[in-house]
Amino acid sequence: MKKAHSKIAIVIGTKAELIKCMPVMKELQNQKYDYWFISTGQHPLKKSCQEFRVKEPDFILSKEPELSTKFWSKINKMSMFWAIAMIFKVKKKVHKIKPKYVIYHGDTMSTAAASIGSSNILNWKKPWKSVHLEAGLRSGSLWEPFPEEISRRISSRFSDILLAVSELTENNLKKSKGKVIRIGNTVIDSSTIVYNESVKKNKFDLLNEDYVLINIHRHEHLRSKENMEKIVNILEYVGIKGIWSLHDNTKHYLEKYNLMTRVEQIKNIKITPLVDYFKFIFLLANCKYIITDGGSIQEESLVFKKPCIILRNRTERQEGLTTGINFLTKLDIEKSKEIIRKIEDDQIEIKNFKNPYGEPGVSKKIVGVLLK
Repeated sequence: MKKAHSKIAIVIGTKAELIKCMPVMKELQNQKYDYWFISTGQHPLKKSCQEFRVKEPDFILSKEPELSTKFWSKINKMSMFWAIAMIFKVKKKVHKIKPKYVIYHGDTMSTAAASIGSSNILNWKKPWKSVHLEAGLRSGSLWEPFPEEISRRISSRFSDILLAVSELTENNLKKSKGKVIRIGNTVIDSSTIVYNESVKKNKFDLLNEDYVLINIHRHEHLRSKENMEKIVNILEYVGIKGIWSLHDNTKHYLEKYNLMTRVEQIKNIKITPLVDYFKFIFLLANCKYIITDGGSIQEESLVFKKPCIILRNRTERQEGLTTGINFLTKLDIEKSKEIIRKIEDDQIEIKNFKNPYGEPGVSKKIVGVLLK
């Protein structure tokens, strides 16, 4: 029996976007609906699609990189030319397939390109609606994180429907021209689906000791030797076992700044290659705490109620700061060390709190909104 078509086109550029769109794709598949999957080629996605059991891209708009990312934290002429070209490639493709909705997620260059390429400004009297998933996040600074904060604001400007993740993000979108719907964050579904599957299949063994999960990859840090030195200084203070799944570009810059040797001399921190999302979520769900400069991991820490030390000056995930388990350090070395000490000495109480990003079932609500 042939599947009905939802007339939904999902534009994805990075693995992080795929992770958060995956439960929406799965929900469409569960309801026996087909959809178009357009990859911009910013990251290679085929392997992740196979792991998540969602369809592989119907269209790939640029040659995928062999390693984890196309741009290696460099916002330069090449990346800007790529983004501009992608705007018109998205426009051409959606004109050809004529969907009812064009969905894009988050805050990458692919997101911004998809929002402009499918917008009214380039498509007069367009028959489809452009939908920004995870809309309304704001750090308050165009430069932290860069270029993500700019991509978010571009996407809010050019979208017809803005799916906000929380009350705060809904308020951030009050002046937007598009229709704002507070729907929750699909990361709740993504992380829950992946963790439950890992446990069900006994995919990974539990570690028999406390450990901290480390995740460092922000562009603004990788471009700064001073910031990377601060981060290494903080990590040297960790007193329990540490697991650091190292991104290719993070390793590149640690070596460039002659910091890799220092990192390798931290005897209690184990450096591993980048792990897939299944193992990453399993490690996160069972760790004692997290040290990160990332974005989505702050949300995942709330799902599994894990203390999260944020090595950044600003965060767009401000909801987490109200829960008592997310700590914004502003890259202050002494403040970071104090929080590490308190967590390792069990002086941080993890209270019950209502997740500001909602409860499981967000993706089902999104599909319901689009197919009603």
